[in-house]
Amino acid sequence: MARPSDELLTSHLRSVSRSFYPALRVLPTSMRPQISVAYLLARAADSIAGAQLAPLDQRLAALQRLRKRIEGSGQGPLDFSELLRRHDSPADRLLLENCERSLSRLDGFSQADVKLIREVLTTIMSAQELDLRRFAGSSPENIKSLQTEAELDDYTYRLAGCVGETWTRLCRADLFPQKYLNDSWLLAQSVRFGRGLHFVHILRDLPADLRQGRCYLPTERLATCALKPVDLLRPGNEPRLRPFYNDYLTKADFHLQAGWAYTNALPRGSIRIRLACAWPILIGQETLKRLWTTNVLDGQHRIKISRGRVKRLMFRSVLLYPWQGAWRRMVS
Repeated sequence: MARPSDELLTSHLRSVSRSFYPALRVLPTSMRPQISVAYLLARAADSIAGAQLAPLDQRLAALQRLRKRIEGSGQGPLDFSELLRRHDSPADRLLLENCERSLSRLDGFSQADVKLIREVLTTIMSAQELDLRRFAGSSPENIKSLQTEAELDDYTYRLAGCVGETWTRLCRADLFPQKYLNDSWLLAQSVRFGRGLHFVHILRDLPADLRQGRCYLPTERLATCALKPVDLLRPGNEPRLRPFYNDYLTKADFHLQAGWAYTNALPRGSIRIRLACAWPILIGQETLKRLWTTNVLDGQHRIKISRGRVKRLMFRSVLLYPWQGAWRRMVS
């Protein structure tokens, strides 16, 4: 029988992360627990922020309690019973119910790893708290939006770019500490890598976010197309949005290309970490390809890569890994 901690990082992790779970499972055993626990805690914070039926003050207070526990300054067990009553998602419920177990695993890592994980989770949670305040009172009838490109850059760094940095520092310390690598270049590309993956989510989830009263496309850019956030609720406005939207598709792809350059700069013998990087990039590029040819304002047809297609992409990457040229051409 699996120990409770093993269950947390196997069956529980798989239940709350079907898309990212393969990349977590392929990680080297020396860093898999650290990345997995950081992921579970980040997702738990996201579940708190996403409990839309709960009052704003309650969600902010719960996030602050969790952040204090992560930082090591909070005392006493976390009580999410009120939030659990307002969640009907099995994954969200599982994340909140097992939050204490995730925190206990965090305490068992080395001081250096705990410091890195605390820093990245604090940054991620600052973005979640900012989101709650920024979009307070929003609805389909009252859509609130980011205002500037600077706000979008700040948001994508806090929520995803910082993850690339932490991933890189953990890899460097745990997997190849003596290997000569251009660390400053790797860190810069890792930020772009994280941003690229999050841009894919923003662009794909535009209709769903709009129907929650949120728009992550800056109003200063929408104005160049004579559009307001509320106009994006009408699929018929997609041709007006398309030139501006295509710019963001290109930007997302450039960031993923940077992620691919990052992946191939890692030691070739580190097959597991390279595969863990490659799979999200391949899925992200597949998503972008479909967004080029669909009405991105039509909320009835959300882009989703099938499990079968994901498995084929993963299998192909493993099959082509011994042939460096073929491997590199997977992302173009």
